[in-house]
Amino acid sequence: MITHPPILFHPIGIIHSPFKDLAGMPIQPASDSAAPGTVEVFPEFTPGLKDLEGFSHIILLFHLHQARPPKLEVIPFLDTQSHGVFATRAPARPNAIGLSVVQLIRIEAGILYVEHLDALDGTPLLDIKPYIPEFDRQTEIRTGWLEKAKEKIGQVKSDNRFV
Repeated sequence: MITHPPILFHPIGIIHSPFKDLAGMPIQPASDSAAPGTVEVFPEFTPGLKDLEGFSHIILLFHLHQARPPKLEVIPFLDTQSHGVFATRAPARPNAIGLSVVQLIRIEAGILYVEHLDALDGTPLLDIKPYIPEFDRQTEIRTGWLEKAKEKIGQVKSDNRFV
C-alpha cells in the first residue's frame, strides 16, 4: 500500500443538532426527518462569516467523527447491493468527510441557524461555503445505481450498518 503524509485539519466550529445517536438519523439534508439546528463557529473564525448572511443556502463540510473504519465496498442506506464507497455517500470512507447543503436562516454572534440539517450533534465543522446555483447546480445528471432507489430518497433513515 502506498502511504502519503497525513493532512491535518482543525475544526472551525461545532454542529449542534437534535440527533444524539447515529441510528434513526436522517441520511441527507433532503430527508423528511432533517431538522433545524445551529452551527457554532469558534470566535477566532467569526470574521470569516462577513457577508455570508446574504446567501440562502450554505455547504457545510464536517468530520464524520463517529464513522466506522473505512470500507471500500459498502451496502448504502438506499440499496441492498454492495457498491464502491466512492459511488455512495456512506460515512465509512477513507477520509471521513461529510457534506450537507443546508438553508441558512440567520447568523447571530457566531451562531448560524440552519434548516435541513442531517449531522450528529457535536460534529466538528471543517469549512463553510456559500451555495451558488450557477456554480453548484448541474444539468444532464446521471445518478447511477440510485436511479432504482429514487422513490426512497428522503424517507430512509440511518440504521446500525455504519454504527
